Amino acid sequence: MSWNFDEIIDRRASDSIKWNYFDEDVLPMWVADMDFRAPDVVIDALLKRVQHGVFGYASQETDTAAAVVDYLKQQYAWQVDPEAIVFLPGVVVGFNLASHALVGEGEGVLIQPPVYMPFLTTAKNVSGMRQDAQLVCDEYGRYSIDWDVLNATFEKNTRMFLLCSPHNPVGRVWTRPELERVAEECLRRGVAICSDEIHADLVFSESKHIPIGALDHEIGKQTITLMAPSKTFNVPGLYCSFAVIPNKDLRKKFLAARRGVVGESNVLGMTAAAAAYREGRPWLDALLTYLQNNRDSTEAFIRQNMPDLKMTHPEGTYLAWIDCHGAGLGDNPAEFFKNEARVALNEGSWFGAGGEGFVRLNFGCPRSMLMEGLERMRAALAGR
Repeated sequence: MSWNFDEIIDRRASDSIKWNYFDEDVLPMWVADMDFRAPDVVIDALLKRVQHGVFGYASQETDTAAAVVDYLKQQYAWQVDPEAIVFLPGVVVGFNLASHALVGEGEGVLIQPPVYMPFLTTAKNVSGMRQDAQLVCDEYGRYSIDWDVLNATFEKNTRMFLLCSPHNPVGRVWTRPELERVAEECLRRGVAICSDEIHADLVFSESKHIPIGALDHEIGKQTITLMAPSKTFNVPGLYCSFAVIPNKDLRKKFLAARRGVVGESNVLGMTAAAAAYREGRPWLDALLTYLQNNRDSTEAFIRQNMPDLKMTHPEGTYLAWIDCHGAGLGDNPAEFFKNEARVALNEGSWFGAGGEGFVRLNFGCPRSMLMEGLERMRAALAGR
């Protein structure tokens, strides 16, 4: 089969936050959803479910959990019991639930900024303490963990390490040795790991994603892994995610943290997830090839036409992290590009310490749209 990722789809009439937040002449390249049609197998499954016409309370968890278990085994050689799967309406909900389950007032949540914005407020949501172990960037724009900084950031009151893997926005896909060392540091301190792995399937050919909870049994017992079909198969608006929690006691605490407020996914989200995980792999393979070409085209364009900007080489995700310091655009270059290029990007400071002077660009779109956005940015810089 072939899929047309070059198709331009009008999203302005579809209640899209991405496309309707800014003025119509602004090209949106900010929110992390893609401008591609979902896989046909997902659309067909949803149509069949909708045509049934009855939307009563559903018990799809068993079927969808089986699809998830099979997918994790095929994709990551990770054998997970169906009972370990907890369905959720979102990954952000998941790591906030984990913090409610594990972190008390005044206790610590360790994060690695610059990082996905909701990480920055997770500790505050439970009256806890945010503990930042900032990532370091080398002269080539590659981010890594400063182990001395990490060790110094752990405190006696640290209760949870909130890991972003693959990392948003810097695009790192953590290696096995890096993950093993993170896990070792947490295990010896008795710190639980909550790992946001929503971009796990969006990894390019030179890298390999390893779920941290799959490293070994002991690490798995201390880990809550959060995943979803939402980014992978472009169905974020269906609000279906899941946690993998092999440890029964940890799972019990996580479920109790719902406190009658947080529900599960919905019937259409479950339908989409089961279809995507069972039959969506060919579409995903084609998508990854397209996204990798988009990534490479973005890097080449910036290098050749906007040499004052420096783009980190993303090993995963469809997000470009771009250093604008060399262009002299101040701490908020996103404002410059919105006003002068009419391109909407994420402001780097939204991602915490180390994000000032950066922008995040979503290249999960048709290539003609991507090149239009980059050309607008080039023209704005040239016209200063």
